Amino acid sequence: MLTKIDIGIIWCLAWGSEHEPQLTLDSLQQVRQTLKSGKVDELPIEVKSLVDQVQKCQQISFPKRLTDLKQANPELWQQTTPIGLVYGGATKIKQYVFESAKLPDIRGASALLDRINLFDLPAFFNHQSENINQENINQWLDEHFGGLRSALIPEMIVYSTGGNILAFCPAAYVDTLADAIERRYTNETLTANSCAVGSTFRLLELRLGLLGDPLETTPWLDWLQQSDTQDNPVVQAYFNHCQEEDFRNRKNFNELVTKLAILFNQRRSGNDTSNRLSRRYPPMFETHPYLRRDLNDRRSAITQVNELGDRPWLSESLARKRLMGQLTKREFSQLPSWFENLQLDWQLLEEGISSWIADFERFLNLDCNTHLRENYYRNQTAVTEARTLREIGNLSQAKAKGFVAYIYADGNNMGGYIQRSITTPQDYQRFSEDVFKAIKYAVYRAIAQNLQPRQLQGLTDADNRHRNGEWVHPFEIVAIGGDDVLLIVPADQTLSIAKTIGEEFEAYLQNVNSDNGQYAYRASRSYTPKQIHRYTAPDLRQNLSDHDYQCQLSLSTGVLITAEDTPIYYAEDLVSQLLKSAKKRAKDLRDRGYLGGTIDFLTLKSTTMLSDKIEAFRQAGLTKQLPERNQVLKQYAAPYTLYEIGGLLETITALKQAQFPKSQLYQMRSLLAQSKQTAILNYRYFRVRMSEASQRLLHEKFEEPWCKAKTNNGNLAPWMSLLDVDGAIGDGTIYETIWRDIVDLYEFIPVDEVNNPTPDLAGTIVEGAS
Repeated sequence: MLTKIDIGIIWCLAWGSEHEPQLTLDSLQQVRQTLKSGKVDELPIEVKSLVDQVQKCQQISFPKRLTDLKQANPELWQQTTPIGLVYGGATKIKQYVFESAKLPDIRGASALLDRINLFDLPAFFNHQSENINQENINQWLDEHFGGLRSALIPEMIVYSTGGNILAFCPAAYVDTLADAIERRYTNETLTANSCAVGSTFRLLELRLGLLGDPLETTPWLDWLQQSDTQDNPVVQAYFNHCQEEDFRNRKNFNELVTKLAILFNQRRSGNDTSNRLSRRYPPMFETHPYLRRDLNDRRSAITQVNELGDRPWLSESLARKRLMGQLTKREFSQLPSWFENLQLDWQLLEEGISSWIADFERFLNLDCNTHLRENYYRNQTAVTEARTLREIGNLSQAKAKGFVAYIYADGNNMGGYIQRSITTPQDYQRFSEDVFKAIKYAVYRAIAQNLQPRQLQGLTDADNRHRNGEWVHPFEIVAIGGDDVLLIVPADQTLSIAKTIGEEFEAYLQNVNSDNGQYAYRASRSYTPKQIHRYTAPDLRQNLSDHDYQCQLSLSTGVLITAEDTPIYYAEDLVSQLLKSAKKRAKDLRDRGYLGGTIDFLTLKSTTMLSDKIEAFRQAGLTKQLPERNQVLKQYAAPYTLYEIGGLLETITALKQAQFPKSQLYQMRSLLAQSKQTAILNYRYFRVRMSEASQRLLHEKFEEPWCKAKTNNGNLAPWMSLLDVDGAIGDGTIYETIWRDIVDLYEFIPVDEVNNPTPDLAGTIVEGAS
């Protein structure tokens, strides 16, 4: 049975190596339709031989010697028609998206890139979609790249969902297609950077990786097994342990993609990689010092738009972003008058504009999601979209009002999985689709489970006070691409949403089957929960993954809770740092068998609170070295595993239910820096003054699950020890505490009000403990 990719490869072979096809276009289209219908017997003899070669290439076993391959498959050995492969996409995406300070412009920039990635580039291949005007794309291609459109078909696309595109094409059109990709980004965005590269390969290389010319000169297993070869550090870096399995894992289609990725990085850096110019379509703008600049103070403004609330000065590139931002929020059913009055020489493809929230609504309307839809909407029917950060902050509940949260998630172990398990173009296509579906599924389910439409109240600004009383979706999906996602949500539900995204992502992929009926993403690798998770509550033990498999792929997530007026570029930088910290934690735990997700978070209650890198701030301000006791005190415990985040939320809920005095929360936090004993003594002093019910709740939800001693039956509350499992102290003992994290999150975790308030014990501190 031929796959779509097989048909695309056969088309390239049948086309030949020149700009003009060996067969007529009508004949090629007829061959394509015959292949799609599976009627291979009706093909001409010369095309049928190509089909046989493609099928045999997929079925050949990995040869120990190339001479064996030559003898067993002489027709494949002699097949010299090159096949083009092109890889490209946008670069420096954050620079383009976050150069604006306002959410509508950021939203528009992201939407414009999404439209190019998901609709425009596939339309090059005549990929029919109801979301794009194919005729417009065809006219643009014919105007700038005559002949390219007729050489491409939808079956050539390997993937185009992760912000990049990988696709086959006839060999003569490699550079033309790469130029078309780069020009499309510049044509539509004016300022976004892009890059595309390509090369040609023989049919055998799609199965066996890069080969020499002639084929007999290719270094193979006999070469690798020589002692002087294995001692070469370059060979070791390329083939790992230089074993036969390492050689097999490298020599496949993944090696071709690696070559294109290297060419991509070289071209992105401005190096010449072929006969093409190093920058094919560089944007150029007037930078005269006395001209009026746009709202971003970057480019010359062309107009001031008085119809918009902030009356911005816009350059053409910024005008396109603002227009896309308004259209994705469905503020207009047609082009607004302010944009039409500009009379720009730019034809907007309105059919390709679709917001993530509109896609979320379609997801909820599926028959299989009836329960989610009812849980989310409740009794609300007329729900619009939040338009600004101020509106999302307005939707945060209780004392979190005025705060928003950024959630930035990215996949773990993606590169390792590709290197181990992706060997064919079909594998790449399936993997890309699975991951893209999984991340969308996880985000949509997390939102539907943890949020409901909320009503705007108390807005006072001139540009949004008319929105008071409207029910809106309380979130913003800035981008979903490949294996990463960036959300903005109300501050009161952020950790629950982040945790659910990670769990749903793994749950979705664990149930995906491969072609042979096996679970494609399950790993037989198990781990000991006691060695990984610092939270060990017995009532949550049943929810902990104790089975003998995990998902090979997971998400690490950075979460930043901050005021709604925090500059977006600043928030994005911080949440990216948190993501890197979470990924580092995931990598460390992977060495101990844990393949699941991790989360790092920070609450920023004022923009001047943090002026350094997060890691440096934690090391300098929240870590205390005690060399005389061979101890290290860390006043924080982030990053957390997904299971630990669930425990942290349980603990904060318990403290609120216990009516633990807020003043004592802050006093306990101030005592953490003094010494371990001082904090322990004061915690116990506060605890014994509470009711028996509150003490029991603290014991069950905080002390037992978090603070049990490793070497005896006591507990170290509010500290926890990071001794090895066997109790060996080694170079010293590290003590962590979740208390500061509890204090930071306390106002942002909604809990039902509890009666019987406990008397405030403010000012009661035990002095002199050491």
